[in-house]
Amino acid sequence: MATLFHNARFFQSEIQGEGHSFANCMLVDGGGKIAHVGSEDDEQVRRAEADGTRKQDLGGRIVLPGFIDGHMHLLMLGQSLQKAGLEGCKNLQDIRKTLKNFAEAHPSAPRILAKGWMHSMTDGKGLASMLDDIDPRPIFIDSKDLHFAWCNTAALEELGVQDMPDPEGGKIYRDENGRASGLLSEAAAVTIVWPHIARVATMEEKFVAIQRAVQDYTAAGYTGLIEMAMDENAWEALQAFQQRAESPIRFAVHWLISPRKTEAELLAQVDRAIELNRLFNADTSPRCRVVGVKVIGDGIVDGCTAGLTEPYTLDGVSCEPIWTLEELSAVVRKADAAGLQCALHAIGDKTIRIAIDALEQNATPGRRHRVEHLELASPSDAARLGRLGITASIQPVHADPAILRAWPSLLGPSRCERAFAYTDFLKGGAVLALGSDAPTAPHSALRNLYTATTRRSAREPELEDRVNPHFALELAAAIAGATEGSAYSCFADGWAGKLDTGRSADFAVVDMEWDAAKLLQAKVVQTWFEGKKVFDAASAA
Repeated sequence: MATLFHNARFFQSEIQGEGHSFANCMLVDGGGKIAHVGSEDDEQVRRAEADGTRKQDLGGRIVLPGFIDGHMHLLMLGQSLQKAGLEGCKNLQDIRKTLKNFAEAHPSAPRILAKGWMHSMTDGKGLASMLDDIDPRPIFIDSKDLHFAWCNTAALEELGVQDMPDPEGGKIYRDENGRASGLLSEAAAVTIVWPHIARVATMEEKFVAIQRAVQDYTAAGYTGLIEMAMDENAWEALQAFQQRAESPIRFAVHWLISPRKTEAELLAQVDRAIELNRLFNADTSPRCRVVGVKVIGDGIVDGCTAGLTEPYTLDGVSCEPIWTLEELSAVVRKADAAGLQCALHAIGDKTIRIAIDALEQNATPGRRHRVEHLELASPSDAARLGRLGITASIQPVHADPAILRAWPSLLGPSRCERAFAYTDFLKGGAVLALGSDAPTAPHSALRNLYTATTRRSAREPELEDRVNPHFALELAAAIAGATEGSAYSCFADGWAGKLDTGRSADFAVVDMEWDAAKLLQAKVVQTWFEGKKVFDAASAA
């Protein structure tokens, strides 16, 4: 049966937020598709009312298209919800206290798992000896950005890394005697720690983790997710979830491609992504598609592992990107030829340039390839994105001034002036896809929008600092990026991302004022997916 949604302001805009306006009603057909968006005086609405169409009063609230997280990590988020959170810690003493309290509260857990560590909390150090006396069980700590894993001695022994060589593109940190000292970075975290944590979890534990993540996302107004580091463990768990549960969220998946010693080994991973794409695509599996590959091109600024054209100011260290242009080009050519999308993680300016070069030289126009993060793009590279049809996949939560306190000393003031240059991407014609990078940051779309539009801290709202406010997005542009932009980025814009005739009735009902400064007070009160209510804050309370 059709439903007329009314007494609300229904957001309308183009893909970059231009020409935004509000309609005052939306007609949804019995199949969950939008039949009309406009005014209650429109002829189509009058006919529907005359025919006795059911009416749904939305209480004068703002209705946005369902959010689509443009960059996230599903299983890791679900598992992180059960980990000790270190986000509020200021120093090693705070970390130790948090871990000890968590250990005492979970006496039967075989391991102590934690998240949210930042290098600045421990003066850049991450030694097993700093954790060993807290608890005899293995302790695994994810850095906030997921580029590092900090382990105690029991965890290092469980991983078996003492005699293990560094993987391609990664590092097992060692002391002067060659013993693993506690930290694993980049590919060492991705290919050693992540799979281990996934393997030791039971399938039921992984199912529950994904279920919890989906529930949290639905409550935050999301109807779509773009998973950005899928591997065999997480894929098996996601398929189990899809078979057992009726998911109110669509998934678009990028398969993680890790560095390998030979090109044959490297491209075998792309072959796996191609195989899965042929089985799980918009025609065969519209709610869970494998759309492309993901390559991690560098690390992070805080760890001095982002690839920069000039050395870090603090210590003069030069860090090269993980992949050369030649290595990256081989992956892009193969994936592109098979019709897959390439998502290239690039934070530092040198890595960004290599990523764009690889796409410009090897990719087919119109594939909607994308560069992830783009935290320090030069003006010339910012302009290239739109010209080449590359999606700018950005995570405004990473521009929160509360987590960037070390940047001026690491980069110097002139490079900081180029941080998170979102409006430059827009001016160059690039489509923005907004994501959260959860669990590296909170997944709330409204918090993400707040920092995107005000450049202020959602973590510490009392903080008056703003990060390059001249790059702040208009509210309509940010919302468009978090909805239609993300849909466009994974070719879902034919059925999602916008309140438009013919698209799926996926939307969030939000109690909010149209004022960027007040987004932290805004609340999602309902989420609808394919015309059905899948979350209601009133009943969830």
